Amino acid sequence: MKINEVFASLRRHDEMALVAYVTGGFPSLGDSMEHLAVMADHGADILEVGVPFSDPIADGPTIQHASQMALRRGTSLRDILAALRQLKVEKPIVLMSYLNPLLAYGRERLFEDAKEAGVGGLIVPDLPLDEADGWLSCARSVDVSLICLAAPTSTDQRIRAIVRHCSGFLYCVSLTGTTGVRSELGPALDNLLARVRRLTDMPVAVGFGISSAHHIRALHHKADGVVVGSRIVEAVRREEDLPGLIKTLKEATRSGTHVDSDANDCN
Repeated sequence: MKINEVFASLRRHDEMALVAYVTGGFPSLGDSMEHLAVMADHGADILEVGVPFSDPIADGPTIQHASQMALRRGTSLRDILAALRQLKVEKPIVLMSYLNPLLAYGRERLFEDAKEAGVGGLIVPDLPLDEADGWLSCARSVDVSLICLAAPTSTDQRIRAIVRHCSGFLYCVSLTGTTGVRSELGPALDNLLARVRRLTDMPVAVGFGISSAHHIRALHHKADGVVVGSRIVEAVRREEDLPGLIKTLKEATRSGTHVDSDANDCN
């Protein structure tokens, strides 16, 4: 199923998409692939795989640490694509990478190999918008979504430009700053989502700081999906119950559900 089809199907059931993130190669390449399979089996709707990078400017300490550990093991973009090629999951896969590893790999070859590996979408946080046309063209040529980010600081004019270069879904950053587990959603998020809704009917997923069922329930009827990254990477590092965490997060995406105990709220 394609990314846009996932959102369309879930919207019919008044349900948000759970986009679940792991860092490729953390704690090992094999482990990260196993975690993707586990998340797919226990409720994740879309799987996001981060390519480790030495200077992940949009990521907080949790994902920075995971990237450093993966790099120390020698994990590369090539390794991750090869591993994904062997992964048998029915859920769409999104690759998240900073620009430098992609440029080193080669843009045309990247999209061909990504498509062969089952990748359905690409997020490049540091891709300049005025350089996105060539990337979008390559993505469209192999039917891979180029997923762009909008932040609370984005003007309406900027959001319109972002949407023109975006496919699959629009990734709305909940706050200004880096990724990481937080107790509350960013105060400017509601305004951003309201503005985005006026400007596009593209599916919208919220990420950065989404770490609990409480956060997810607060976004019902405001967003079409949530991206959970640092909380999952933290659970992997601590060897927590990953299936249980994913089940709890997924349950919160369903309209009308409620988790009674704070102990189950994933914090």
